[in-house]
Amino acid sequence: MAGIQRTKVVSVLVRNFVFGAEDGLVSTVGLLSGIAIAGVSRTNIILTGIVLVFVEAFSMGIASELSEHSAEEYEQHHEVGEHIPVLGGLVMFISYVVFGFIPLVPYLFAGGVTSLRYSISISLVTLFALGILSAKLSGTKLFRHGIVMTIMGGAAIVIGVAIGSLINIGG
Repeated sequence: MAGIQRTKVVSVLVRNFVFGAEDGLVSTVGLLSGIAIAGVSRTNIILTGIVLVFVEAFSMGIASELSEHSAEEYEQHHEVGEHIPVLGGLVMFISYVVFGFIPLVPYLFAGGVTSLRYSISISLVTLFALGILSAKLSGTKLFRHGIVMTIMGGAAIVIGVAIGSLINIGG
């Protein structure tokens, strides 16, 4: 029974880590790319990014805790201990914050097109690495999973840039 419980905890932690990291990267780079293309000032890009990362990390952490708790109750048809859902929510929060700041960092040091390019590039490379790590943890094909995660995450960048280009306030 202890082995099953340990496997369950690891599964919850890996799922929440990958989900939080991927969503932190994709949501942040998509938003930042869109508002950067729209001509928003560097200061507003940084402020928007920081607010997004913390609000979304908190929201995702709480949502993870609630959904894990609901799933546990459904599976066991009775009350469950709080430690696994809370731990999953904490992992979600931390991974979202850490990975959410990756696309924001270039804007802290530069402005304009340079920071946009670095933000997108760093995010795509990190998505690929996250895909490989996720595949390694789940025992699936490394390169394929890295490519899929990069392409799917890259779609958010395309959406952000497209919307930002349509609503360009700077030019």
